[in-house]
Parts: sequence; structure tokens; C-alpha cells
Amino acid sequence: MGDKNSKTDNSINYSKSEYYCNRELSWLAFNHRVLGEARDKTIPLFERMKFLSITSSNLDEFFMVRVASLKDMVNAGYTKKDIAGMTPTEQLDAVNQATHELVDMQYAAYNESLLPLLAENGLTVVEKHEKLTKKDCAFVDRYFQDNVYPVLTPMAVDSSRPFPLIRNKSLNLGALVSRKEEKGRRHLFHKKSVQRKEVEFATVQVPSVLPRIVQLPENEDGTRRVILLEQIIERNMDKLFLNYNIECVFPFRIMRNADFSLEEEEAEDLLKEIEKQLKKRQWGQAIRLEVEDGIETRLLDIIKRELMIDERDIYNIPGPLDLTFLMKMYGLPGFEHLKNKPYIPQPVPEVEEGCDIFERIREQDILLHHPYQTFGPVVDFIKQAARDPQVLAIKQTLYRVSGNSPIIAALAQAAENGKQVSVLVELKARFDEENNIVWAKKLEKAGCHVIYGLVGLKTHCKITLVVRREEEGIRRYVHLGTGNYNDATAKLYTDLGILTCNEAIGEDATAVFNMLSGYSEPLGWNHLALAPLWLKDKFLYLINREKENAANKCPARIVAKMNSLCDPDIIKALYEAAAEGVRIQLIVRGICCLRTGVEGTKDNIEVRSIVGNFLEHARIFYFENAGNSELYMASADWMPRNLERRVEILFPVLNPKLKEQVWHVLEVQLSDTQKAQFLQADGSYAKADVPEKDLRNAQEEFCSEYMALAAKKQKVQQQARVFRPEYSQSVQS
Repeated sequence: MGDKNSKTDNSINYSKSEYYCNRELSWLAFNHRVLGEARDKTIPLFERMKFLSITSSNLDEFFMVRVASLKDMVNAGYTKKDIAGMTPTEQLDAVNQATHELVDMQYAAYNESLLPLLAENGLTVVEKHEKLTKKDCAFVDRYFQDNVYPVLTPMAVDSSRPFPLIRNKSLNLGALVSRKEEKGRRHLFHKKSVQRKEVEFATVQVPSVLPRIVQLPENEDGTRRVILLEQIIERNMDKLFLNYNIECVFPFRIMRNADFSLEEEEAEDLLKEIEKQLKKRQWGQAIRLEVEDGIETRLLDIIKRELMIDERDIYNIPGPLDLTFLMKMYGLPGFEHLKNKPYIPQPVPEVEEGCDIFERIREQDILLHHPYQTFGPVVDFIKQAARDPQVLAIKQTLYRVSGNSPIIAALAQAAENGKQVSVLVELKARFDEENNIVWAKKLEKAGCHVIYGLVGLKTHCKITLVVRREEEGIRRYVHLGTGNYNDATAKLYTDLGILTCNEAIGEDATAVFNMLSGYSEPLGWNHLALAPLWLKDKFLYLINREKENAANKCPARIVAKMNSLCDPDIIKALYEAAAEGVRIQLIVRGICCLRTGVEGTKDNIEVRSIVGNFLEHARIFYFENAGNSELYMASADWMPRNLERRVEILFPVLNPKLKEQVWHVLEVQLSDTQKAQFLQADGSYAKADVPEKDLRNAQEEFCSEYMALAAKKQKVQQQARVFRPEYSQSVQS
């Protein structure tokens, strides 16, 4: 064989499946990286516990959507192969094997590492109620009687009572029970079988309305102990089935298919149709069963038969089911020394509290970097627009918002103040559908014009347009972002946004909303590029331009940061560009179907994934363009769904100062050697072998930078107050 890199891109067919990774297995590799944080002994103990909880909630969603979709394909006889050359059946087999391995690693981390360390640090999880002391037993029995018993609904199964509907993701206790033999006593049920010892199935749902973690009385030495609610219920099962002997009790939990399909063309009222589909989600096909390791075979057989679960979809769990309870444990007070010091988002220098935000935007475009900087300016932008008598209209897209959203309140107030308010609420935002229906109704009630998205497409772009009457005439102010208008997740997700009154971008923003509300497609765009009609072509053009520059010996480089990369056309274009000599550096948090070390690409492609304290969520795209570099940000990843089935926006960073700031974000992430893991040629990820003294953590560097910037500005303001008393008066006024 010759040198694998000796071929040119023209002689290699980069469409072959061997050059691609399977999407589902790549996602599982991502969850392995999250689990790696839970196993990292250099991370504070409670932070490790939090990451283990995240792996569990991630896996739930993966099963409800991705595994459910694969099962639907298999059941429908669908045999088309994915970009990695795997049929749905082959994918399902590989996913099952990989997931069982992942779950084993989760519980090894929980049992062998986290539990002992928690006990060493003064917090014991009492795993089994049999281990309770006499004093503890009295406490939990009283707790059960006062708080739990009134909420429970015990359900027996016999010829007159069918197997109950088990809700999706609910934690349940299954039991085998037999009727007590009591001579001379009349029974309401089973009169003919009093003398026969028949084993029956019974179950009770562990109520989600009650805290799953129950704190036991402190030990004399001050150490704290907790027990899980299901253990308290299990101990008291005999009180729920008074006429029965409890033969055995074991917890179980099921995952159901939660992915619903809508016939949007047929739906007369999209809102009502989605409300109807949401009810079905609780009772979709059971696709995964978790049971406690060591479960009685007879009990398991009943559950398996009634839920029609395959053997390979059963997970025997050596510990408590559903590790998401660890996030509640994280919130226990008194263990702050075992957590990261909380980071407080810093103020944006260009937008002081109480300033006229429209005046500041007129002075210059403003870059926002969350969560390192506060989300406050975005909220203030809407709030001030709602109150400002010069503002005529507010238009906004909403994909996911927080539970008590100040933005929703401001939009409602704007409508009540007589402004023209148009809001596109995406009802199909997965697992936020119910929340968004509530907000849509509230906004309509306040007088806003609410649009429920476009038929067949999800509206995922993040854009706000404020139209204001000023002395010079009508001026448009625009916010464009990579993340949702969610003030809660803005403290946890890294995102970027721009506030601008650039006239050309304002024209484009108007065209976006006219397209969303009236199907009016503009003849052309000034600066924005939208999916599903123009964005993919734009990205392919930009990648191919770098390829041509490299062929012409001009500077050529691509740096792209995103959540996921799995679009085959984009990946093929990247391979071809790399083969021509373009240096490509990708920062991909999650799914990556591209491979490194592919023949002909001359090792020009590097992929890293950063999993840290904050969730990496921003999308940034840099193209060197023969020395005349271009920088873009977007709401879209390089995925077929983003580029072909969603409304997304790509927007340029035009201001030179902002361009430097965004490039700095990429530079710092490319220098990360502590949290970054690099994609290897075999599909695995590994950290760089760097001496401890040279380790760099991008997220920590950003925190330090923004704190230093805020401290510097505060110092300047303090000095100004000392030397210029009139400055203090002007600030107060």
C-alpha cells in the first residue's frame, strides 16, 4: 500500500460510509465525556455528582427520542442505511450494547467512588431501609404516615383489575403479594379463593410531587444521612395491602416513546393538535425497562409480559433507579466546600444599569457573552421597548423560555401599552411544548399577535426586532443570538449575541418576520442567511472558497464551533477542503459524524470537544478568506435538521472591535488543554498529554477575564467619583 495521504481529493470518494461515524454512537460517546467529568477526581465532589445526574437525564431523552425513532424504523421494516452504512437494526444492536456499558460505568462511579466519598465528607445515603436503626425506623414510619401514605394509590392486579397504565419516566414499586388466610373473616374480594394462597401482582407509583430525598435525624457526631422515598414506601408496603402478605418488592421504571409526529397539513388548529399529542406521550410504546438488580424472576416476568419489553431492553440496575435525584442532592445546604464557587455573570461594560439602551446601541454594536456576562441587557432591551413611547413595534421569536419569564411579561406589557407586538412561539420545541402553549395563550390574551411556527418547519432562530420612531425617522434595533431567550439557562449555557441598529441588518430582520408571518420571501438578503432555503448553500460556498484559496496558495483556514456536526454534504466539503490544504479546526461539543485521520486529508482536520462547568452552546464560524477574514455566528449547527428542516439564521460580525472579541473566544477555546478532548482516528476521544502546570481551562479563563474587566471599570468609576464630583451627580441623575 502507498502513503494514505498521497492521493488527491479528486481520486477519493468522500461519500463512502467508511468516512463517517454513526450519529447515535457519537452521541453516546458524548455522554461518556460527560460521565468522565463525574469520574474526574480533580473536580469537587458535588460537581461530580451533578455530572452523573446529567448523564442520567441525557440518557432518558436519548431513549425517548433517538432510540424510539430507531425502533419505529425497525417496526416499519425500514432498511435504508445511514451515512455510516448501518441499518436501523444494526444501529439498535450497537446502541443497546454501548448503552449497557455506559450504565455499568455510571453505577460503578456511583457505588465505588461517589458514595464512599460522600460518607467520608459527612453525608451518608442509606441505600436499604433494612439498614435503618430502631430510632430511624420510628422516624421514617411516622414520615410515611403523615406525608406519604395519603398521597399513594396502591393498585392490585387480578381478573377484575387489569394491569395499570405505567406513566413514562415514573418510578414504581412492583410487588408479589399473597392473600392472608384468616378463618371466619369475610372478604370483600376473592371470596372463593380465601383458602388458596395465590400470588398476585401489585404496584404503587412513587409520587413525584413529594421530595425523593428524605433527610434522617442527624447523628450525634453531626454527620448527615438521607434515604430515598422509595425505600420508605417499600418498608411500609404492608400498610398499603393490609389483607396481603408481601412476598417481595422491587422498584422499576420505564421509558416510553415520546417522539410524536404531526400531520400539520391536516391539522386545523396546530395548538390543539399538539395538546392532544402531548397526552399520548405518557402512554407511548415502552422501549426501556429499568429494574433493581436481583429482582424476583416471577415479578420481572409479569412486568416484562405486560409491558411487552424485549430482554435486551431490560437494564438491571445495581443501585437506585434514576440518578437524576443527585441534582436534588447537589442542592442540599451545608456542603459549599464540595462545590465550585458560584460564578456571578458580570455586567456588560457598554450597558450600565439604568442607561438608555437604545442610545448605547446607536453609539456602537454591542457583543454579549453569556453566562460570563449577564443576560440583563437582553431583558432590558425588551423591557425598555415595552415602556418607550417612541417604540412602535416589537417582533420576536421564542423557542424555549424560562418558567417565570421576564421577557414574556415585558411583551405582554408592550401589547397592553398599545404597541404592535408579534411573537412567533415555536410549539414544537421538544419537551417544552406544554410550557410554550401556556405562554402562547398568555401572550394572545394580552393582545399580542402570536404565530405558531411554519407548517413542516421548526423556527429555531433567535431574533428580536424593535421598531422605533426617532428624529431622523424610523430606526430598527435588532438582537441576534446563538441561544434561547431564557434567562434561567443563560446562566448555564455559553452563548453569544449582538445588539445592533445596522440599517442593512434591520432591513433583513424585517424581511425575516414578514416571511414568518406572511410567507413573503425576499428577493435577496443584505447580510443574513436563512435556513432552510439559503443557509446550507452559504456554508458550502464559504467552505469551497477556502478550498479554492488553498489551491491558489492563498491563506486558507476554517475554525468552526458548534454543538453537533452530522450533515454529510458539509462533512464531504470539509474533507475535500482539507485534502486541498485548508487547515480546519472544529470545536464540536456533542455529535460528530466526521472522522479524523481520513486518507487524503493530510491530517488537516482537528476536532475537539469541551465539556465543562457550563454547557457549550454558541455557534461561531471563521473563514480566513485569503487574509480578508469573515466571522459569523448562528442559531444553527451543521446538521440536516438545522439546515433543511428549520428556520435558522446566520449573521456576520461586521464591527472590527466585536470581530476581535469573537475571535478571542475561539482562540481561548482552541488553547484549552484541561477540558478539551480530541477526536482520534478510531472514533474515541482523548485529552492532550500536557504537564499539569501548562493546563488551560477556557471557561475559567473567561470567568477571570470578565471579572477583571468589571473590577477595572468599577475602579475607574470610583476614581472618577473622587476627582470629579459632577460625574457622580450625572450618574445618579
